[in-house]
Amino acid sequence: MDDVNPKRILVVGAGHVGLYAALRLSKKLSSREAEVVVVDPQPHMTYQPFLPEAAAGNISPRHSVVPLRRELRKCKIVAGAVTRIDHSRKTAVVQPIVGPTREIPYDHVVVAPGSVSRTLPIPGLHEHGIGFKTIGEAIYLRNHVLDRLDVAAATPDPDVRRSALTFTFVGGGYAGIEALAEMEDMARDALRYYPELEPDDMRWVLVEATQRVLPEVDRDMGAYTVQQLLKRNMDIRLDTRLESCVDGVVKLSDGDSFRSDTIVWTAGVKPSPMLDRTDFPRDERRRVTCLPTLQVVDGDRVVEGAWSAGDCAAVPDLTKEPGNYCSPSAQHAVRQAARMADNIALVVRGREPVDYKHKHAGSVASLGLHKGVAQVYGIKMKGWPAWFMHRTYHMSRIPSFNRKVRVVVDWSLAFFLKREVVALGQLHDPREEFAEASQPIPVTSRAA
Repeated sequence: MDDVNPKRILVVGAGHVGLYAALRLSKKLSSREAEVVVVDPQPHMTYQPFLPEAAAGNISPRHSVVPLRRELRKCKIVAGAVTRIDHSRKTAVVQPIVGPTREIPYDHVVVAPGSVSRTLPIPGLHEHGIGFKTIGEAIYLRNHVLDRLDVAAATPDPDVRRSALTFTFVGGGYAGIEALAEMEDMARDALRYYPELEPDDMRWVLVEATQRVLPEVDRDMGAYTVQQLLKRNMDIRLDTRLESCVDGVVKLSDGDSFRSDTIVWTAGVKPSPMLDRTDFPRDERRRVTCLPTLQVVDGDRVVEGAWSAGDCAAVPDLTKEPGNYCSPSAQHAVRQAARMADNIALVVRGREPVDYKHKHAGSVASLGLHKGVAQVYGIKMKGWPAWFMHRTYHMSRIPSFNRKVRVVVDWSLAFFLKREVVALGQLHDPREEFAEASQPIPVTSRAA
């Protein structure tokens, strides 16, 4: 170990893997052993399991994100995006949020840019689709849904009202189910302030290409989820694909078509395209190939100094038959980050890394306020107990005591105060009103 020149550990991305790994590394290694540099264009880590609750107004959006500079005080934070990694030279090219690009040399790199929405070339999706992976998208969806209620209440045109009150969600995984259930719960709650509208005026549509929802749990739990959504008069379309949404007209593979002002795409994720600008080995799904130790591997050769985990990494699942990989879940990401940080510390100190092995504990999902579904270590729960477990688990997993307290306070206040259902659509274009007011007066007008 070289005490004069500490190793530089570059962490690319500050999501679940990046933040937890950097935090653990900064605690495991002294400043004489290593310098931890974290690069991310956002100044915070988004705790994605809380996006549905943030969108629905159950918690403040600010409380679902963790400020990097507050949490990673022993790390160096670079606000920018890694545009290229040349591991043969152990150098990363970074584009800061302002200014020219710069090169950052490193001894070890943690490749954790995460994932992006996996879209398909569906006509109209680019123009009309809304994603659900960032806090910005969650806030936008909330404001958009509430805005559509205002439009429906104000218009005398039945076609405009019908389109405004038709909400389409594509994808029946956890993100899609939770987003659909929480947003419907919020909109139904908001209707008490809209005497012009009835709950039956709304149409909530779920489009899923397979024959089941929530593939992470057993079929009976998925069937229970569908039954609960049907009881809330939702339109569930299984074994159905979105074929087009040009001009907001949704066309499905079952032959149905209808106009919808809201089209939310939650049909899976894919590794960040940033990985295309690296020299790391990838599998057929474009994930970085890894050993169980979280070291990057090229065939039978370990890529020294390169580590990866989370959504963008193909990590063998040692609890299953050979050929299986860990699922892209927050549960694995957090645990992989801890194991990876420990392994990097071991290698820096001249010791051998240890394999990551974790049997998936199960899954929990919220279906709206006081409603949920859970399957944990083979134990199945429904309704209020599952909802309570969902909240308890995620409250325990979000980083920092500060955020845990704020989330609990939000939930506690919700027992006594009504949910906030005001749309703040001006947030998305705050300069529009000022720009209009500050337009130069035409010369002809001044002359007149």
